[in-house]
Amino acid sequence: MAYEKRELLLIGGVLFFMIGLLGTGLSLIYSVIIAVAIYVGIKAYVGKRKHALAKQLGQGICADCGSKVEGGKCPKCDTNWRKDN
Repeated sequence: MAYEKRELLLIGGVLFFMIGLLGTGLSLIYSVIIAVAIYVGIKAYVGKRKHALAKQLGQGICADCGSKVEGGKCPKCDTNWRKDN
């Protein structure tokens, strides 16, 4: 399993948060449940955000005007998105 750097940072941050919850006198099971809920919540939020951005951008952004490229062409500039096609 290859983890990305940001995922390792998230796991480390959640573990330190869990240790901090243990230091406040919360029992182990409650701190683990809260830490897992935070991890899953952040992963779900990031996944939804990535999906929304991919859906919003489509094939990409035009370098000339900055609008969304649809169907391989920019609707404002009418330039081909890829010159080699």
